[in-house]
Amino acid sequence: MTRRIGLIGITFLFLVFFSVSCVSLTELASSLAQLQRLKFKLGSVEGFSLAGIPLSHKASLNDFTVQDGLKLAQLFGSKKLPVEFILNVVAINPNDGSSGKVKTAATLSGLAARLLVDGQPTIYADLERPVEIPATGQETVIPLRLTLDLYEFFASQGLDRLLQLALAIGGKNGSSSRLALDIQPKVMTPLGEIKYPERITIVDKEFR
Repeated sequence: MTRRIGLIGITFLFLVFFSVSCVSLTELASSLAQLQRLKFKLGSVEGFSLAGIPLSHKASLNDFTVQDGLKLAQLFGSKKLPVEFILNVVAINPNDGSSGKVKTAATLSGLAARLLVDGQPTIYADLERPVEIPATGQETVIPLRLTLDLYEFFASQGLDRLLQLALAIGGKNGSSSRLALDIQPKVMTPLGEIKYPERITIVDKEFR
């Protein structure tokens, strides 16, 4: 009788373990599918400053004052040319419940991003805090604050070309077209944080 009760207990535990495992595997598969459905592209550049000089109202080198020019020349001579700006990353979660899919929001916990300028790898950056991407198929804008020294990566181009590069990115007519982000997104799931299986490069013209 005792042996029979023991067998029943073991069978029960096995069934419970099997059920939990199936649920976990289902959640894992769902989480992975959700992660791979997220799409990203680059949005606008905001608040661009070059050595503390705002560029949002400058369209050409002629818009720099004499004082600006002296300051930038002095900094370049000391092998520095710091810039700060916000690069908006646009994300969509197409898992909106259509086509028989379960509607599920995604919490983006990290990007592990590396900034490329004209194809040149530069600094690494990440999210300041987790961001929820709702399951609506609508765009969610994620501001990524970036700081780098243009001299460190592009000193050989000379001051004039670096100023033109800065204007092309953060000036009055600037855009993110000369930028790219090499990212490896991470998403929070019921089973913990899951990292995208491979890195992807996102640009301004299309979702990837």
